[in-house]
Amino acid sequence: MSNPPSAGERDMTPAVGSRGAPGRYRRAVEGAAVALAKRAWGDARWSFLYRSDTGYATEQPRPDEIALAARRMRTGPLPDTVQGPVVKAPVWAWPVPLYFWFGGMAAGSAFTALACDLAGDSRSAATARKVALGAVAPCPLLLVADLGRPLRFLNMLRIFKPRSPMSTGSWCLSTFSGLAAAAVGADLLDRPRAARTLGAANGLVATYLGSYTGVLLATTTVPVWARSRVFLGPMFVATATATGAAATRLVLNATGLPSGHPTREALGRVQAGAMLAELAMASVNERRLGRLGSVLRRGTAGRLFRGAELGVVAGLGLRFLSRRLGPSAHDAASVLYLGAGLAFRFAWIKAGAASSANDEEVARAARARRPGGR
Repeated sequence: MSNPPSAGERDMTPAVGSRGAPGRYRRAVEGAAVALAKRAWGDARWSFLYRSDTGYATEQPRPDEIALAARRMRTGPLPDTVQGPVVKAPVWAWPVPLYFWFGGMAAGSAFTALACDLAGDSRSAATARKVALGAVAPCPLLLVADLGRPLRFLNMLRIFKPRSPMSTGSWCLSTFSGLAAAAVGADLLDRPRAARTLGAANGLVATYLGSYTGVLLATTTVPVWARSRVFLGPMFVATATATGAAATRLVLNATGLPSGHPTREALGRVQAGAMLAELAMASVNERRLGRLGSVLRRGTAGRLFRGAELGVVAGLGLRFLSRRLGPSAHDAASVLYLGAGLAFRFAWIKAGAASSANDEEVARAARARRPGGR
């Protein structure tokens, strides 16, 4: 037992508590003032770690030694036992996949508006622009709900980092929202040329809004996201196109666009084709993932993926039966595509959390591919 500190000295006795619980600190003298640290690293003067005359502080690695060690870690064989957890699982809650869904729907509606303008259907284009504005409106609120405080979202706009998908995505969302509001305003003010110009610009911005969320997932250390980096962006664009076309088609039907109208038929083909493209890319990606792809078929993520696929298949069946069942069957297919797009977004978030818990796959994903194995 060490002697109690004399007057004016800090009590350097370590705080001892229960394993895994916060340590306890008890004043050496009752009523004494306790400071967390002294100025100018006063508490560290006793430590050899901060002295320049020790071997620890002066030892420097040889040239390229750190790079060689990192390369061995990436290319060497896995250890017999991987001690985890290696990475922290993503903690994104329900606002994030909802944001992905609404943002994708907004981007797809902007694509639809641009296509309608190019086809000469100004009425449908104006409706699609309103759908895009309505879909993007909840996105800032969902981001704030996930970040916790509005100031955190505003701080993301203080600087621009071209290599950060989160930074560029925040700026893209702000730009898209402004252009969508301006385009709708031009429609309400009966300025068709300005509305078409603003809508075309927003269609270009929408290409990034619809894809950056997939790129954002792929730039993380979560194995199933990182290993799907080739397909996540295109898959998210395909789902965005389908949900945007489906939402616009339903609104056009509700506002009196007659059955058999060329725009209604075209949007029906677009939503079905985009969902088929998403399913095809997802199938190829799952085979490419190998055994890591099992997280896409197990647990909550597996149920969501199966539900989304069933929704797409049911929607395709209703589309082909719409001539026999009537236009309402085609409308039901649009609703199913919207639900499938939402399920896909939630499924990818859940699959990422499940793959992060597999320590062996996390370590394997950090290594470069070697001949003869994945």
